Amino acid sequence: MLNIQSGSIRSPFDDPKVMPAAIEALSRADAMGLLPAEIVRLDDTAMEGLERGLLDAGIGRGLTAELRTASTTGPERLSALLKKISEALTESPVPEREWRAVERILGLESMAELMRISVSSARRYFAGTRTTPDAVAARLHFLAFVVGDLAGAYNDVGVRRWFHRPRKLLNGYAPAQLLDGDWGPDDDGPRQVRELAAALGPSPVT
Repeated sequence: MLNIQSGSIRSPFDDPKVMPAAIEALSRADAMGLLPAEIVRLDDTAMEGLERGLLDAGIGRGLTAELRTASTTGPERLSALLKKISEALTESPVPEREWRAVERILGLESMAELMRISVSSARRYFAGTRTTPDAVAARLHFLAFVVGDLAGAYNDVGVRRWFHRPRKLLNGYAPAQLLDGDWGPDDDGPRQVRELAAALGPSPVT
């Protein structure tokens, strides 16, 4: 998770139009396992890390060049660029990175249970001996973002437990119960789980 302190935000990222867009883009990249190093300051170095992660994953090729001149880009244009990057990340699963990013917190057995696949299949996908099917990659991408949101509020144990505890806002169901059968991220149950996790995650700026 990001660990950006309020005193570690450099211009132009302290602009109210830019800061939330920058945090969102970095948070999504971090959840997907794309950032090359921990981000503790919101500055040009953070944007360089974001650019490297995007390039390595083959995401946003038409957008990354603009990040190199982030400091000289006007706030409205920079904010719009970062929002486009967030959208590109949302639409671009990267299972070879996300398996490892999520496994570090959930473990393969829990991931397999939540994605409704066998543990043996999860191990093969994780090891890269089998290509992750698109439907499974979509569920993994979903889990990466949910875990990324929860990591702002809970430690690793708390994140794991969150999926299995009944929630009033889910009508008494545990999140794992709404990830049932051949589920997809846009189904009603998973969408509720995603929204609840997003609401629980505090801003990384403290």
